[in-house]
Amino acid sequence: MQAFLDTLSSLIGWGSAITWGGIGGIWWLGILIAALLPAGLYFTWRSRFIQFRSFGHMIGVMKRSFRKEHEDSVSSFQAFATSAAARVGTGNIAGVAVAITVGGPGAVFWMWIVAWVGMATSFVENTLAQTYKVRGEEKGTFRGGPAYYIEKGLGRKWKWLSVLFSIFLVFCFGFFFNAVQSNAMSSAVHGAWGVNPLLVGALVAMLAASIVFGGIHSIGRFAGIVVPFMALVYIAIAVVVIAINLEHIPAVLLQIFGNAFGYEEAGAGTFGAVVANGIKRGLFSNEAGMGSSPNVGAAADVKHPVVQGYVQMASVFLDTIVICTATAAIILLSDVYMVGNMEGVTLTQDALSSEVGALGGSFIALALLFFAFTSIIANYYYAETNIFFLWHTRTSIFCYRVLYILFILFGAWVAYSGKSENFALLWNMADMSMGFMASANLFAILLLSGVAFKVFSDYEEQRARGVVEPVFDARKYDIEGVEHDVWGGRD
Repeated sequence: MQAFLDTLSSLIGWGSAITWGGIGGIWWLGILIAALLPAGLYFTWRSRFIQFRSFGHMIGVMKRSFRKEHEDSVSSFQAFATSAAARVGTGNIAGVAVAITVGGPGAVFWMWIVAWVGMATSFVENTLAQTYKVRGEEKGTFRGGPAYYIEKGLGRKWKWLSVLFSIFLVFCFGFFFNAVQSNAMSSAVHGAWGVNPLLVGALVAMLAASIVFGGIHSIGRFAGIVVPFMALVYIAIAVVVIAINLEHIPAVLLQIFGNAFGYEEAGAGTFGAVVANGIKRGLFSNEAGMGSSPNVGAAADVKHPVVQGYVQMASVFLDTIVICTATAAIILLSDVYMVGNMEGVTLTQDALSSEVGALGGSFIALALLFFAFTSIIANYYYAETNIFFLWHTRTSIFCYRVLYILFILFGAWVAYSGKSENFALLWNMADMSMGFMASANLFAILLLSGVAFKVFSDYEEQRARGVVEPVFDARKYDIEGVEHDVWGGRD
């Protein structure tokens, strides 16, 4: 078994080098390190810095997102909560800890940068997902995402890219990410209460199955209740830690900014390691540009595609600027990260325990149970949408569900093995699949960005005329691949 894992690790290392850099020892020579931030900056410029100038309007759109356009549909907020459920997970606790340990405090700065420019990227990809969405198999539902807008927007000759993207996403979200989430949950519960990781994995698998098999309505309702609650509690604890250590905040900020450009080395913190880990962990956390959130963003029933673009942009802000920063504050204010522990969950537990006492470890375990479990639930829907795109049969869905459960158990087994090399392999598997998936999506949304900004101009034009809630009329524009009946019959 270990020989197989060693061989697999070598193959995954090769794949990661292509997407994340390191070919020939050059840290930035990889698709995403070289392209993710420039693409986000391009979308920021084309949208006239939408994440800054329209921040207030984004909040206003969020306030209206609770309302359903039709009784049997998925509300904009439910789609937001489902995507936030996927975003707000292990990356916010274990991912931030790994980034700080490997890249130093400066990695947090690059996570912030990825989030701010990623807000514009998320706006574009989710606007496209809404524009090209199709009706789902159940009344009141829609399906969409990169596989759909690649084929419909770029044409049948790009079918191969939509198929490749779907395969990458199924492996990434259906299998590898769920294994990472399960591993983090199992490790946290074992560390806090001594429960056998395999038992935790089995329980998580059973609970997940009971929710996800109910479809997007069931997932949306669950996420809409759990995500806001768990995020508020976690942020409140972080605020307490910050209040206790208020006088140390300037020093922590100096650490972050000083290390961000390699002026102060920490951990394995060469400049390349700082930037690469910040970008990698930032993308794992907020998923902007990865092509994941558009799968659920398309499910929302809204009057205009841009509405969900704003809503999903808010999800990126919540995930990284708010929650990841909260975790970074907990860790950096404690100095525990200097021990060099690569096991991210344990690091965050130790950090909080050093601030608030023994209950800190239990709280992190409990928070991670909620964070990671909701991620596992949302991840299922992402992959199911792409299985639906690839092979729309009951057999394919059944086989996917079996593998989905097995990878949850695999993540728990890695925690049970206690071997750091298996832990590293698990994260590398997630990084590699995420890298290929994001590369395909980033290429597609760059080609289709003209459509997104045409739709955005329509929204802005209506607002300039005093329309409070713009309505999209697909017949007004000759956009190939858009299904007019999806946008017809609205008040």
